[in-house]
Amino acid sequence: MKNKHYLIWNVLVLLVFFSQCIFAINTPVSEQKILQQQLQNSEDNRLMFGQSEIAVLGMVKNIYQYNNYQLLWQKQSMIDILLKAIDESEQLGLVPEDYHRDDLNSRLKNRQLKKGLQQAEVEQAQLDIILTDALLRLAYHMNFGKVVPGTLDPDWNLRREFLTKDPVAKLNYALGSEKKLSKFLEQSNGYGILYEGLINALAQYRQIEQEGGWKSVPSGVLLKPGMQDSRIPLIKARLQVTGDLENNKIEALEHDYDALVEAGVKQFQQRHNLEVDGVIGKGTLKQMNVPVESRIEQIISNLERIRWVKRNLGDEFVLVNIAGFRVYYFQDNKLVWTARAQVGKDYRKTPIFRDDINYLVFNPTWTVPPTILSKDVLPALKKDPGYLQKKNMNVVDLKGKVIDASNINWSTMTAKKFPYMIRQEPGPSNALGRVKIMFPNKHQVYLHDTPSKSKFKRAERAFSSGCIRIENPFELVELLLKDSNKWNQTSFDKILATGKLKNVKLPEKVPVLLLYFTAQIDENGRVIFYKDIYNRDDKIIQGLKKPFQLVIPDQRQG
Repeated sequence: MKNKHYLIWNVLVLLVFFSQCIFAINTPVSEQKILQQQLQNSEDNRLMFGQSEIAVLGMVKNIYQYNNYQLLWQKQSMIDILLKAIDESEQLGLVPEDYHRDDLNSRLKNRQLKKGLQQAEVEQAQLDIILTDALLRLAYHMNFGKVVPGTLDPDWNLRREFLTKDPVAKLNYALGSEKKLSKFLEQSNGYGILYEGLINALAQYRQIEQEGGWKSVPSGVLLKPGMQDSRIPLIKARLQVTGDLENNKIEALEHDYDALVEAGVKQFQQRHNLEVDGVIGKGTLKQMNVPVESRIEQIISNLERIRWVKRNLGDEFVLVNIAGFRVYYFQDNKLVWTARAQVGKDYRKTPIFRDDINYLVFNPTWTVPPTILSKDVLPALKKDPGYLQKKNMNVVDLKGKVIDASNINWSTMTAKKFPYMIRQEPGPSNALGRVKIMFPNKHQVYLHDTPSKSKFKRAERAFSSGCIRIENPFELVELLLKDSNKWNQTSFDKILATGKLKNVKLPEKVPVLLLYFTAQIDENGRVIFYKDIYNRDDKIIQGLKKPFQLVIPDQRQG
């Protein structure tokens, strides 16, 4: 009997042991463990799931660790919000494939297929990680662009911070609900009326492209209002496509260049920064014949530029659009003043950077910089010894003491061996005019007045040696000084009448941004195209076409 009980006991022990083994074999590994394992499958700090690389790997790991390796995308409604944002990124000039669009759609379609529990959980973990990476990629691009401007321009110095100082907490909050995720994506894409205007322009020009674009207008004689020409029907059609001429306003004879067509031509010229004279010459025809595909790329490159800089703009700043030959002053985030500008020639480009205006100089002197000394002033002096007197210039030593120029043998002088400086004294003919707006920088570039007033009338105004000459500078000076009772044109005239240099400190520093936009929206919501004078658009377009690559810049170098 005793042996019988002993046998039964052993059988029970064995049954329990085998049942535990069987249970262990069939018990799935926890979701958290699977997710953690998937994140650890990286090689050389790269993690691939099929064709999808987890580009923001470090931050993705931090987010899941922050959440104790819980799945973050368990609601289909949350996934739908992200997929919609990915699809709509194309409207911003971005590339939805950068955000795993095709792979996500494929995985979501196939996840309902019958498969083993373990396999399903692995695929669910991978899908969750890819969704998180897609959100990070999209947020990264919408917040400050895909192309890193510092890789295109070594002078770039605008601050670029990724989301917040604690992006993991920020993104974790965004993933808390449908409402929070939608708000997060909306805020990432919020760049104001100019950005929205270019988005609308992109949609318009893509629609034009889908409908066949526009036909080229052949070259021929110069066309002026009142003339007849066989090309007029083509010109009318071209103007109608882009809305410069309304369809219902074609009432004249087919080949007549009448007043209605002239108005359409002038609007087209204004929108393409041409001389608005109604004359259809080579320049106007050239702009009419730019393909719609090129205009689309031009808009896309400028949407990207806005993403680069928008988060650097406060409530008050001065902005120079180098390609648009214009300067703007914003207060309380509203445009309060604008004027035409002259910028650097192609071989003396105005640099792109940010700084702070901190003081003004009335009756400035101008010390000739080395490049201009070498290329302009010394050659002129060798031809004409009276050049200095004509230009109200003096030769000075390093302490500012005037040197007798008649004792210098100019024929032997070179810029590298020139032991002095040449300074132009204050006056109406001074190269800097009567006032300069200072933000000391390594480029020795600033805003200033100019005696070359007539050049402001031209459509393209790349005339300077790098500085920005502005029209009506004293209007801006009065705004910057913020006290019209003390600082106004009457008080300025008194200072100028002395002929003496005078520095005036601003009551507070004002940011100034020297930027470059070849497309923007005017006050009527129309897209304006500028010539790409420094040939910079193409590099942005090529950068946007490259595969996604995460480059987190430091805070100052973009």
